[in-house]
Amino acid sequence: MTYKSDFLRVLDERGYIHQITDAVALDDAASSGVVTAYVGYDCTAPSLHIGNLVSIMMLRRLQQAGHKPVVLLGGGTTKVGDPSGKDAGRQLLDDARIAANMASIKRIFERFLTFGDGPSDAVMVDNADWLDGLAYIPFLRDIGRHFSINRMLTFDSVRLRLDREQPLSFLEFNYMILQAYDYLELSRRVGCTLQMGGSDQWGNIVNGTDLIRRVDSKPAYGLTTPLITTADGAKMGKTAAGAVWLHEDSLPAYDYWQFWRNTHDADVGKFLRIFTDLPLDEIARLEALPGSEINAAKAVLADAATALCRGAEAAAGASATAAATFEAGGAGDDLPSFAVSGPVTLLDALVGLGFAASKGEARRLVAGGGARIEGAAVNDEAAMVEAGARISAGKKRHGILVAG
Repeated sequence: MTYKSDFLRVLDERGYIHQITDAVALDDAASSGVVTAYVGYDCTAPSLHIGNLVSIMMLRRLQQAGHKPVVLLGGGTTKVGDPSGKDAGRQLLDDARIAANMASIKRIFERFLTFGDGPSDAVMVDNADWLDGLAYIPFLRDIGRHFSINRMLTFDSVRLRLDREQPLSFLEFNYMILQAYDYLELSRRVGCTLQMGGSDQWGNIVNGTDLIRRVDSKPAYGLTTPLITTADGAKMGKTAAGAVWLHEDSLPAYDYWQFWRNTHDADVGKFLRIFTDLPLDEIARLEALPGSEINAAKAVLADAATALCRGAEAAAGASATAAATFEAGGAGDDLPSFAVSGPVTLLDALVGLGFAASKGEARRLVAGGGARIEGAAVNDEAAMVEAGARISAGKKRHGILVAG
């Protein structure tokens, strides 16, 4: 459909929309006033990752269109664990670890959103504020009676786990009820009328919209994004080295920049539209660059995406390091480093730099001809290296040993 609100029109043009519970009504609401919308994030690690970035950018688009973003941190729901897309229950964290993770995650959003008291300023809330104090019997009586077990069993987060005959705890089964209750609380506390999330959250979001209509007879909408995949069909953000973390303490700026620089040619335009603020006409020009010129567009993507998440200075430093490493054959200041007090084996260096998860994996890398010292392939796993050596894994991952 053709949207009249700036918010949905931009989301549509840039490729964010997968499903909307009532597109016409939401479009009308976004055209006639300020929409307050939220996305929830559990605090299972000190950093969010690339998989969370689509929804963070949606909150940014919401604010850019004059609406109000709400960042919901799951101080309460992290104690339960979302079964969506999981093959097994999450490891349960204690309160201290959850609080530390939450404090770390909060800093990520400050680069993407403007927080304050204005009508379109973002706010951040913690669902532990209302979930921790729930009385079980009153909650079952007042909220639980609105949920059908028959229907809950049809949602992907539950059905897929049961189809694979993998255990699903009663604790996890309650997650969708708690998420729906979050939406009800945010509707009452801050006037939320929209919940956004990934396509795997559709069932949970619909539960929330239904609950609000049944209990408070208020409008409530849901919007999900498509699963973002790369040109080779892989889930976006999944790499051989593990998760691509947004927080600088979890992943160096150079590695973050390099992730974007290594984008498939066919994905450059899509990623520029979703993960940067570049104008659409400039993106169209960049994605149409022929042959090897598309590498210039990849550098623009890496610069813009890194500047948003890590700041302009970090992006410039990572770009300069890449130029020194690849163009001049040197080693820039932002390369990943591993401190050594003396000579170490090549295997230890590969593990220390994060290029291999174990010595066994490092051995396979060496045996396959993927390990390099100062640009030269090395087949001897017992080779010794010292501080100052530049170590590479393949053609795109580089690090340096430093004295420590």
